[in-house]
Amino acid sequence: MARHLKVPHTLVLLFCMIVFAWVLTLILPAGAFETTTNDNGREVVLPGTFAYLDDAQAPPVYSILTVIPRGLGAAQGIIFFVFLIGGALAVLRSTGAIDAALGSLLRRFGSRPALLILIGMFAFAAGSSTIGMAEEFIPFAAVLLLLCNAMRMDAVAAIGIMVVGYGVGFGAASINPFTVLVAQEVAGLDPASGLGFRLAMFVPFFALGFWHVWRYAQMVRADASASLVADVPEATPPSPGDDVPMTGNRKMVLLIALATLIVVVLGIKQQGWYLVELGAAFTAMAIVIGLASRQSLDDMANRFIHGASELTGTALLIGFARGIEVMLTDGQVLHTIVSALSGPLEQMGGALSAAGMLLLQSALNFFIPSGSGQAYVTMPIMAPLADIVGVSRQVAVLAYQMGDGFMNMVVPTNAVLMAILGIAGIPYGRWLRFIAPLIGQLLLVGAATLAIAVALGV
Repeated sequence: MARHLKVPHTLVLLFCMIVFAWVLTLILPAGAFETTTNDNGREVVLPGTFAYLDDAQAPPVYSILTVIPRGLGAAQGIIFFVFLIGGALAVLRSTGAIDAALGSLLRRFGSRPALLILIGMFAFAAGSSTIGMAEEFIPFAAVLLLLCNAMRMDAVAAIGIMVVGYGVGFGAASINPFTVLVAQEVAGLDPASGLGFRLAMFVPFFALGFWHVWRYAQMVRADASASLVADVPEATPPSPGDDVPMTGNRKMVLLIALATLIVVVLGIKQQGWYLVELGAAFTAMAIVIGLASRQSLDDMANRFIHGASELTGTALLIGFARGIEVMLTDGQVLHTIVSALSGPLEQMGGALSAAGMLLLQSALNFFIPSGSGQAYVTMPIMAPLADIVGVSRQVAVLAYQMGDGFMNMVVPTNAVLMAILGIAGIPYGRWLRFIAPLIGQLLLVGAATLAIAVALGV
């Protein structure tokens, strides 16, 4: 099914959305809310002050192209940060420390299925929740397939450990720089604010994901014919790859990476660090790790550049996505859209309107699977919408990160998901049968979580 599902490239979808945004500036009347500065120095809209603008003009047709470089310029901070963290992670990966750590972790608990699933899922979830790892997990698909096959679990259970782990990690992320911190920046919130609530909500979401994967794995272990891919020859384990041993040097590299993460968390919470300081911290980590692993300066530079270059596509997606906001802002219809969306959501009340935001973000993830890109497209609308419907902007960020993260496990426009399924030989239709019930449960629990956040005034 996945082979016959033709989905345009994400960049094509974003460009089409830019064109659509321009069309909206021709169709929708321009309008604006009055704004004020709150106690934290952030500009917020004043509910009930929306008014149409009679003298506004729609952007010219050539702005469809000019908003692209303007969008890249407007998002330069996060774009450069993406390049820096990509380079730093490439240097870290080149040491083999991550491969050795995850490989030894999974092998150690390989004879105990429940612990394998629990520890494996937590490792993937932690990587996504903190530093936004996703593509870096792809090489571990082969290791999981081999381990799970030896324990009478099929390819779906093996890939479920990885995909459900990182999906929950993104959906209930703590300080993910590509999603949470970007969304908070756009929403005008302090970086990493609301961390305590996000850490607390991680527990039920992770438990739900673990139970789903473990229950399926138990079913397959009891009856191999119950596997969703029992009749799919491609869904067989690959040949074993090279084992990466855990050496003293690699342990030191992991300690350096852990120390960097601790410094970053403390810097964000105590010193107000953001993109500039975070980029500097990860660059410093790359240098120290490179020297500690006895890499030459030229090798470090080449690996850093290669890692940064691999995220060029992500950077372009961020810039194109920001161009959509630029177009809507130029046409002065952004607040018109906010006003239209706020109508039905405002009538629902705080908890229901927050659930509505979650559903909107989940639907938009099909078109914008890039977490950072989706933040730049939707948060300029959702943040002021939260002001109007009477919920905090932090709740809007929570709705965004859950809609983005959970749907990463199912949307076929997610390149990481499709790559992992391709390695495992799992047809998309079979994966959909496995993951769809969990997505429904996660969205229901997500709506309840948002209701709790509204009630607690998060």
